[in-house]
Amino acid sequence: MSVRDPNGRHAAAADQSDTAAGAGVADGDGPLAGCAALVTGASSGIGAATAVSLARQGAAVAVVARRTERLEELAAAIRDRGGSCSVLTADLGDAAQARRAIEDAVDCFARLDVLVNNAGFVAMGTIEGGDPADWKRMVDLNFNAVLHLSQAALPHLLRAAANGPRGVADLVNVSSVGGRVVRRNNGIYSATKHAVGAFSEALRQEVTGRGIRVGLIEPGLTVTEMATGPGSAASRGLPQNAWLHAEDIARAITFMVTQPPHAAINEIMVRPTAQEH
Repeated sequence: MSVRDPNGRHAAAADQSDTAAGAGVADGDGPLAGCAALVTGASSGIGAATAVSLARQGAAVAVVARRTERLEELAAAIRDRGGSCSVLTADLGDAAQARRAIEDAVDCFARLDVLVNNAGFVAMGTIEGGDPADWKRMVDLNFNAVLHLSQAALPHLLRAAANGPRGVADLVNVSSVGGRVVRRNNGIYSATKHAVGAFSEALRQEVTGRGIRVGLIEPGLTVTEMATGPGSAASRGLPQNAWLHAEDIARAITFMVTQPPHAAINEIMVRPTAQEH
């Protein structure tokens, strides 16, 4: 796994007294000042928009995906606005890499207050004629990665809730309207998102009273690479100019994690105004 520190250097080459070695997050303004966040699937779309939004709220942000160049561009944009951003490169469909991403994020900022599990993959097709390799990729990235990232993050989130500036920590799973509404040719993807919803509620009950808020975001049709690329559900009879934008979902996530400590927004579904199902 490749890691770059908040100033853009390879962490292995950074002085061991600086932030990349775990010196902590810088003081700043905003409701997430003094906090550190990890956003997965951040090379484009909802993940990238969420990283920018959380940084604007004062969080130091680590971003992880497979496309290092895209992440570096995002990190540079965040730093140019005065934010702090570290780049981690990993294939989160691999359990070991997913777990390592949590530790690398903590190494960058010496804490973890917010985890946004956003990485995902979709392959449309019938069950009868589907490709089992696509099924495996969807299960590994859409569901198994959420399990491994969440479990690995829990000790750090509990520590942040007990000792952090807000008195709470947040774990947000990005699901889909497809986790509620099953459509033909989208069965396996919907199954993985149903699973994320069930997991989120089980985890919420497990950590209630311990300072961790678990949230589920269920976007409808959103203009992202995944939603509009080959094999996607790009045609639903709704013109793309009526779809949601990644920033719409990022605002919902930011709203969720910036609530006062006594308030937990556990679920938000966001559809385009014109989307029926």
